[in-house]
Amino acid sequence: MEYADQVVPILKSSLPFWEHLKEAEKKNLSQWSQLVHYGKGGMIRCQNCECTGVLIIKSGSVRTFMLSEEGKEITLYRLDQGDVCVLSASCVLSAITFEVQMEAVTESEIVQISAGAYSEVVDQNIYAEAFTYKQATERFSDVMWTMQQILFMSFDKRLAIFLLDESGKTGSDTIRMTHEQIAKYTGSAREVVSRMLKYFSSEGLVKLSRGGVSILDKKGLKQLIA
Repeated sequence: MEYADQVVPILKSSLPFWEHLKEAEKKNLSQWSQLVHYGKGGMIRCQNCECTGVLIIKSGSVRTFMLSEEGKEITLYRLDQGDVCVLSASCVLSAITFEVQMEAVTESEIVQISAGAYSEVVDQNIYAEAFTYKQATERFSDVMWTMQQILFMSFDKRLAIFLLDESGKTGSDTIRMTHEQIAKYTGSAREVVSRMLKYFSSEGLVKLSRGGVSILDKKGLKQLIA
């Protein structure tokens, strides 16, 4: 099976404008797309790296974050199976002036579309352009929601929201993350996370174990958010 045959079904199902493309444009996109495997913790996009292009998550989970000059990480949003990310292709959207970094949270397979090939399609096809700006707007909304949490919401509420969201995503009451990992996702320091989890534990909301946090009282966590 030719390599293009592997990515065409993914492009077709993930890009709503696919059927509005000319055959030459479809061929160009498929030829300039590749399916890449990343191990857990693998860097997909780093600061000051070359433009990564547009990403389609075939499987796995990806974290998008910003890194301050002091080395503090702020997770902006997560990408899961089926998600499309255009903010990774800042060279396609000239209005994007900030750098994001991306890492694989789990083992992931990702279709990477060349920024040059994608940009060419966006310039010539109004459907592709509309989809691209719609995707960018949705991701910016995710970023603004994250910033709003960090700036205006107390950390106990942010941590409660994070624990409940992770439980909902995984379908398990046990969040298998270290305090350091939780700190990265919540934009805080490990020491702050540890103190708050210890408080949650003393209140009977969670149970702490090596490399994990088990939720004991979801209702209690929800009351913190209210």
